[in-house]
Amino acid sequence: RIRRQFGLPIGRMEGIEEPLARIVETADVNEAARGVTASMVSRGEKPSVISALMKYQTTERLRRAVNDAMDIHGGKGVILGPRNYLGRGWQAAPISITVEGANIMTRSLMIFGQGAIRCHPWVLKEMQAAQLEDPVQRLKEFDVNLFGHIGFAFSNAVRSLFMGVTNSRFGAAPTEGITRRSYRKLNRYSANLALVADTSMLLLGGKLKFKESLSGRLGDVLSQLYIASAMLKRFEDEGRPASDEPLMAYAFNDCVFKIERALSGALRNFPIRPAAWLLWLLVFPFGRRAQEPSDRLSHRAAAMLMSPSDARDRLADGVFLTPCANNPAGRINAALVKVILAEPVERKFLKALKNADIEALTFPEQLDEGVREGWISADERKQRDELRELTWDA
Repeated sequence: RIRRQFGLPIGRMEGIEEPLARIVETADVNEAARGVTASMVSRGEKPSVISALMKYQTTERLRRAVNDAMDIHGGKGVILGPRNYLGRGWQAAPISITVEGANIMTRSLMIFGQGAIRCHPWVLKEMQAAQLEDPVQRLKEFDVNLFGHIGFAFSNAVRSLFMGVTNSRFGAAPTEGITRRSYRKLNRYSANLALVADTSMLLLGGKLKFKESLSGRLGDVLSQLYIASAMLKRFEDEGRPASDEPLMAYAFNDCVFKIERALSGALRNFPIRPAAWLLWLLVFPFGRRAQEPSDRLSHRAAAMLMSPSDARDRLADGVFLTPCANNPAGRINAALVKVILAEPVERKFLKALKNADIEALTFPEQLDEGVREGWISADERKQRDELRELTWDA
């Protein structure tokens, strides 16, 4: 909003709106997932699969957000100094990516590798039943779990086909309104993941752990399902604020698109081709339908950052924004309101310059001439002068 090119705030340009929308989505998604995960730990849970999932997803999203912020800031993000609040973050991003457990290993081996057994309603029970000492009890328990597993697999196949044909227009949902369809889509993709995971374990067996690309893609599906669920929970917990609806729509569309892309990649590269063709018919009976968030949604999400609002304040909850000498980001944030109030004066001033109604060359002389000619008042001159100081300070 402060930086201008061609007389226009750069945040109004579509090329800048795209990374801005990704940044605001990252802030919202990471906070929503952090809240849900932290609440599990607070209750004494030990969510090992979710911990791996969160570590991978949040650090990758952080890296992308810092990259987008550097692109927007240009030279200000490159030249290190007391006013650069991005440079050290850019340098530190690889630490969380590679040092605290390499993300490649986390994605390829840990998320789905652990989750396939620990998150499955029957596989772990079957393994435990097979280890019972009493042969009668072992056979009884194993049969119960095996037939439960078979029924679960058939159920997921039917659900996948039905919800794929109907494009998730029917089914149970815990709420009404704008999020009802979102819950139905999550039902569909959870059935898809369970179906593909079951088939992979059945046909590949122990070889599955060596299919790291397949494991990584299925882990991506699980990750996006968890993130989308966390966003929906946060949206409900906060009372469904209307100001958050554009961001909710943008983030959910992004999750769904990534889910379909990961499922598609897994099936296109599934090593047993006849099984892959059958799974494709069950999962995507009419092909992939999800699309990336539209330009309209990007515009609406980016606009949230461009003016004060409750949604913007919620995104900045817990962030150090006090406008003091050692917090340049806080000073820029505090300048936003003044910049917005000065924009009408800025437009009048630029119009006079463009029409050659103000002919002076230096900025102070241009302001003086603007007052003499009646283009701006003395108070507006002071406001315009203050805006220029704020801009240079930023």
